[in-house]
Amino acid sequence: MSANFEFFSIDPTSIIGTLLNTLILFMVLKHFLFDKVNAVLEARKNEVKQTYEDADTAKTAAEEMKAEYTEKLASAKEESAEIIKNASKKAQKRSDEIIDEAKAEAANLKNKAAADIEKEKKRAVNQIKDEISDIAISIAEKVVSKEIDQKTHEKLIEDFINEMDGQS
Repeated sequence: MSANFEFFSIDPTSIIGTLLNTLILFMVLKHFLFDKVNAVLEARKNEVKQTYEDADTAKTAAEEMKAEYTEKLASAKEESAEIIKNASKKAQKRSDEIIDEAKAEAANLKNKAAADIEKEKKRAVNQIKDEISDIAISIAEKVVSKEIDQKTHEKLIEDFINEMDGQS
């Protein structure tokens, strides 16, 4: 039985040699490969970290720009509201000026019409005075042409007044 298991025999020198070979291989790999791989991994880690920092910086800048844009938009809305308000005030002021000018013109026309009416009234009164003078002259002619007593004289005056009332 021992002859069949000879290939399974444990040789301490082989084990130690294998362990030494593995240790040497590990040291060589560590010296030439692991340090370089770790350096590449560390560089990649730093690069990813820098990328995240840059992304955070860009995000912060974008948020600041968005806030600034929102503020400018609100400011523009306020400014446009102020412009509209001022334009409305100017339009209202101009409207009031036009109305005042129209009222002043209407008052001037009214005053001119009143002056024209007064002038026509004076002309009519003067015309009536002229007619009264003519009538008075014709009455005086009648009176001169005949002698009138007091009663006839009063009758003529009364007729004259009645005639005047009838004409006006």
